[in-house]
Amino acid sequence: MPLSAADSSTQYAQELLSTFSTSLGEVALAPGTGGVFTVELIHALDSESGNASAPSRAPIWDRKVDGGFPETKELKKRVRNVIEPGRDLGHVDRDHGQKSREESTREETQAVEKEKGVCQDCGS
Repeated sequence: MPLSAADSSTQYAQELLSTFSTSLGEVALAPGTGGVFTVELIHALDSESGNASAPSRAPIWDRKVDGGFPETKELKKRVRNVIEPGRDLGHVDRDHGQKSREESTREETQAVEKEKGVCQDCGS
């Protein structure tokens, strides 16, 4: 059974509080209609210096702009990038075995060269 926007919002709020704990002053849920789902960060600290500044709003996710609901790890990354840019989110920042584009390209090139009978060591 698919989650409703309210269920998703509650789950996201719990995940953000669990991950960022005291770095977030508050997570507030505001009911809406018409399929609206937005995540905004209102912050009053300069993320680089840690000094107080005038409150500013940072859009994190908008269902209409970004398309649907976010993956939890994407939402965490976007929040982290605003409030604690240098923080490592552990497994959220890892690609869990997905190959980088460079690795995939290298392997594809090696496979083509092997089919053509090209020596991997000397290129002939």
